[in-house]
Amino acid sequence: MDEGPNDATPFLPERKSLKALREAARVCRGCHLWRNATQTVFGEGQKKARVMLVGEQPGDREDREGRPFVGPAGRELDRGLEAAGIDRMDAYVTNVVKHFKFEERGRRRIHATPKRFEIDACKPWLEEELRQVEPQAVILLGATAAKAILGSSFRVTKQRGELLESDLAPIVSATIHPSAILRAPDGATRQSERTSFAADLSNVARALNG
Repeated sequence: MDEGPNDATPFLPERKSLKALREAARVCRGCHLWRNATQTVFGEGQKKARVMLVGEQPGDREDREGRPFVGPAGRELDRGLEAAGIDRMDAYVTNVVKHFKFEERGRRRIHATPKRFEIDACKPWLEEELRQVEPQAVILLGATAAKAILGSSFRVTKQRGELLESDLAPIVSATIHPSAILRAPDGATRQSERTSFAADLSNVARALNG
C-alpha cells in the first residue's frame, strides 16, 4: 500500500556527513517500510572509499544486525571481491532501500522486491552517500539497483560487467546481485555464476588500476 510521505528528504540532517546521515536515517519514516523492519540498515565503509557497491535492500540477517551484506549474499560478495582483487575494506557497501521488505511465511521472513515508490522515497539517502564518498567506481548489484539508478530500460542480463557512461562516477558497472548465486539450481551452475560475478568485478578492478 502507498502509505506515508514517500520521501526521505525531510529526514536528512542539516549537517551532511556519513556519521550524521547514519544517525538521521535511524528514525527515517520516509515510507511505510520502517513499520515492519527491525531497524534502518545504512551503508558502511570508508568515507573516501574507491569503490561503492549498491544492492537492492537489506536481507533478513542484515535487518537483524543493522549492517549491509553480512548474510549469505554478503559472503558471496566477499568471495567475488577477493577473486577480483578488490579489498572490501577499500569499499563502501549500501543499498538503494534501507529497510527490509518481506513477506512472512510461517516463521520465515521472505524477501519481497521493493516497489518503485519505495525506491524513490529512499533515494535521497543514496544520493547523499554518493556525495559524501565520491567513489571512483560504482558497482550496481542486481536488476532493482541498476534500474533504480540507470533507468527502467536497463537490463543487467545484457550489459553486466560492461563499463557504462554515467555521471555517477568515473567508472560505473552493473552485475547480478550475489544472492542470485545462492539461487542457482545446482553446484555447477553456482560455480559458473561465481566465476562470472568475479569476472564482472575484475573489469572494474582493472579500470581502477588504469
